[in-house]
Amino acid sequence: MNIELVEILTHPATMLVAIFGLDLLFGDPVYRFHPVRLIGNLLAWYETKLRKFRLDGKFGGIILVLFLLGSVLLIFLSISHFLASLHWSLSWFWSMYLGWSFLALRDLLVHAKHVAEALKNDDLPESKKQVGMLIGRDTKQMDLNACGRATVESVSENLNDGVIAPLFYFCFFGIAGMLVFKILSTLDSMVGYRNERYQNFGWCAAKLDDILSWIPARISWLLLSGSAVLIPGLAGINAFKVGWQDYAKLPSPNAGWCEATAAGALRIKLCGPIWREGKLAHDYWLGDANDREGATFQDIHRMNKLALTSAFFGAGVSGSFLWFSGFVPFFST
Repeated sequence: MNIELVEILTHPATMLVAIFGLDLLFGDPVYRFHPVRLIGNLLAWYETKLRKFRLDGKFGGIILVLFLLGSVLLIFLSISHFLASLHWSLSWFWSMYLGWSFLALRDLLVHAKHVAEALKNDDLPESKKQVGMLIGRDTKQMDLNACGRATVESVSENLNDGVIAPLFYFCFFGIAGMLVFKILSTLDSMVGYRNERYQNFGWCAAKLDDILSWIPARISWLLLSGSAVLIPGLAGINAFKVGWQDYAKLPSPNAGWCEATAAGALRIKLCGPIWREGKLAHDYWLGDANDREGATFQDIHRMNKLALTSAFFGAGVSGSFLWFSGFVPFFST
């Protein structure tokens, strides 16, 4: 193959655009051997072994993080080097496959659309069922408005976790950066709970996930605010203002940036009463006091449009940075 064509195909900017395009076209495939599912299975196996030896406190949680990071990175690098030794294209396809697996925009928007359809039909049982696939909180006491606002919150927060943060770490550390972020994100989603079982065991995973998400969450705030300016019916300046004013209301140092910004953009109030494991987790609102509570199916559609536009801007800025700056990500294949 022509050397110049190989250089273009393997350029980080080209790879980023291709990975983003694959997710938009095909979504995140659901199958038994999906990389994230395999990471989750390995995590669960490590947790079982550590608890068997009564390593279920902070020290055990640190061991879990180190074991999972070390073993998954070793497997990734071993496969990458082996494939590269056979032919550059094999390593390239391997990297593309992993990068595609680490983005989750299309599926997020599709799930949100399903909730919107149930809300449009005033079907509360179906709304609860669909929103339960997006969130990790109790849905029993939700009404239609609560289902709507939970969906908007999920789309806004997962835009950062599933798109902006992975793209950010790809820019600086290549596929390995996306992998590390996804490992810690999976750890946080599985053991990073503030309950009796995981308060100490998941402490390290939760803290590291907060650290890695710190910069991307604030970038998401800017992307959401800027995109809202361009979309008719949304309030970009208000999104920027509410994001800045209300982000700290949430206990997470990062989730509030996205959720509060979404509330400002849509001019609605989000969060409100949230139940976890049968207990009221918190009861405070994000957004202006005079805005309406909850979200309708129209709000979900507008949130999807906002998330899609923000993701395009994020991918465009990242790709342009890599192409025009000449910066080569660390651990680039």
